[in-house]
Amino acid sequence: MRVSLHVCSFDSYVLLILFCYGQGGLARQELFYLLKDEKDVHFSFGSVQKGGIQKATEGMRSSKFCLNIAGDTPSSNRLFDAIASHCVPVIISDAIELPYEDVLDYSEFCIFVRTSDAIKENYLINFIRSIDKDEWTRMWNKLKEIEHLFKFQFPSKEGDAVQMIWQAVARKVPAIRFKLNRFTRFSRSPPSADKGLKSIPIPKNFW
Repeated sequence: MRVSLHVCSFDSYVLLILFCYGQGGLARQELFYLLKDEKDVHFSFGSVQKGGIQKATEGMRSSKFCLNIAGDTPSSNRLFDAIASHCVPVIISDAIELPYEDVLDYSEFCIFVRTSDAIKENYLINFIRSIDKDEWTRMWNKLKEIEHLFKFQFPSKEGDAVQMIWQAVARKVPAIRFKLNRFTRFSRSPPSADKGLKSIPIPKNFW
């Protein structure tokens, strides 16, 4: 069932949607009941001890789309595993924070769905089925272009995840320094004994 990651064929990805089912979140439970009878949806169950990671990875490599649902913990790494497997992520969340989003347009290789829409009957499955071969192929190609940005390796190389993290930190430093400098503007001013607001005297030459 495994598909070569180096050959792009829309039809060779035998599964439409992979749903890695686990604990966490009402949205996940709602989606399970909405999608459990859909023939285009493959469910991956299990834990680390029972080979769940390997099964999920194999499912991602055979699926066109991978669901990433609000409630996934950062340690689950499902989004990054989907990117590495070239499985177009379908992110179901209203306010997820994504790495490097200030320089990376996730809409080029991810599908975003509001949670309130995803749990409507038939909404999600019909929406994903409406994505045609050309659009999916564009996103698939983009995944191949950016996957190295999420890859950790030792020693670190230019453009890998380690370098991207340090660059993201560097971009935040000026804003942090700006706020810190504003906060400490009056740190050298003598403390005022006055409390509360006082009227300001009008200069003698005002009129």
